[in-house]
Amino acid sequence: IGNPFTYFMLNGVTAGPDKTFSPTFPFLLFAIFQLKFAIITPALISGAFSERIRFGAFILFCCLFSIFIYAPLAHWTWHPDGFLRQLGILDFAGGTVVHMSAGFAALAGVMVLSKKDKSEQEIPSNIPFVLLGTGMLWFGWFGFNAGSSLGANGVAALAFINTNTASASAMIAWLLYDLLKDRKLSALNACIGAVVGLVAITPCAGFVSIGESLLIGVIASAASNIAVHYRSKTDLDDTLDVFPCHGVGGIIGMLATGFFAHEGVAGSGGLTSGHPDVFFMHIAGVVIVGAYVFCASYILFKITNLLIPLEISSKDKRETFGPETLAKAA
Repeated sequence: IGNPFTYFMLNGVTAGPDKTFSPTFPFLLFAIFQLKFAIITPALISGAFSERIRFGAFILFCCLFSIFIYAPLAHWTWHPDGFLRQLGILDFAGGTVVHMSAGFAALAGVMVLSKKDKSEQEIPSNIPFVLLGTGMLWFGWFGFNAGSSLGANGVAALAFINTNTASASAMIAWLLYDLLKDRKLSALNACIGAVVGLVAITPCAGFVSIGESLLIGVIASAASNIAVHYRSKTDLDDTLDVFPCHGVGGIIGMLATGFFAHEGVAGSGGLTSGHPDVFFMHIAGVVIVGAYVFCASYILFKITNLLIPLEISSKDKRETFGPETLAKAA
């Protein structure tokens, strides 16, 4: 629909450049690029309640989330007049807008939904598919992060290699941490570590050095690993650990941005560039975004549940998955 006062039905969003948003390439291409960020965010949230929520209810929540949470966050963070951007908060490719918002919304969702029976706990059934999906995700992330430079330039190249470095270091760090804790090494956990690295480097991909990206991947991997194992000891039924991975990874990435960001591309830079105010603003930004997304998502889940029941009934589960599948899970 667009902004009814300026871009209603994409009126004015042309194949030519726009001096504010896309001075060197088509404005329409910029709009499509932003669309991909907008749709990946609720897709991430869905992992928290896999096979537990009605499709119709999830679609309704996606619409409400996009209007009342994602759109304001994108404006606050990326629009020249956005209040978070005016405060000096940096987000290269979606640490707050995508990953923190998905993580805190997922946390709200699992709190609204009832707890699962132990017989309903999902276990990975096709590790080769997990590996394939991780590889596709890793490759696709280059488009998100490098593309956020809005040009084929040095910043894009830096974002590209930082993305790869952070993901690789996080994957290795996750496995080494598991080894340190006498846990069994697995391809599944290697994939989780890689994704956490991708999440953490997203807000600072074009703002930090290659060595710093390696360190960010290691720190985020350790923090998310601890969060995942702590979550497993609670009653929170976050099926794919969206909050421990995307929420915590996004928080680490945003704090790392305020700490490591270099002067130049990132404006005045972060704490290591002699600007502690930027780092403290990022701490404030994490608190503001986390509180807003969690509270707003909790309310939206409740509203959705009033209009369309969120949870799949036991009868629907039997009809969808069949007695053999449920018996196997038990």
